[in-house]
Amino acid sequence: IEALRQLRPQNPFLELAHRLDRETSGCLVIAKSRQALLRLHELLREGGLDKYYLALLAGPWRGGTRTVEAALEKQRPGGQRHMAVGDEGKESASRFRPVERFPHASLVEIHLLTGRMHQARVHAAHIGQPIAGDDKYGDRTFNQVMKRAGLGRLFLHAARLEFRHPLSGQRLRVAAVLPPELERVLENLRREPDEAC
Repeated sequence: IEALRQLRPQNPFLELAHRLDRETSGCLVIAKSRQALLRLHELLREGGLDKYYLALLAGPWRGGTRTVEAALEKQRPGGQRHMAVGDEGKESASRFRPVERFPHASLVEIHLLTGRMHQARVHAAHIGQPIAGDDKYGDRTFNQVMKRAGLGRLFLHAARLEFRHPLSGQRLRVAAVLPPELERVLENLRREPDEAC
């Protein structure tokens, strides 16, 4: 955000409307006024900002679209902030839609129906198909296999955002293409799916 502020000195107010995990790439919404920021926060709270992610999951995907509803709660094992599925948590829902299938991995679109911290990562792990490269909630063996396929980071990408402009009300759809380093992993899996996994 600081770099963006330096690039755009004509916009004295630039603030992130939401955050992405450190290793997550893709779309971010940045407000240019306090009024817009407050409205965007309202949209986020009310579910008026639809977030779609692309993620590479461990294992073959079975069936079609699936909605995962599992409450998430904060825990602090060893002093680290960690989310977990739990009865005391906040309601959370994610819709998983298969995009491309490999013998030992699956590319899916995850539509976050709620906006909890690490939601996509925890829900994927909860259904037994953690996201590739996830050091916190993932599978160490699968992550090692994905490293051999060229993955050097978390395979989670904020691919699309859909919402109404906070001031004009115009319907917006913002998209970000998959970064080259993640596209290369998919190309490696397409070329040699059995050997790569």
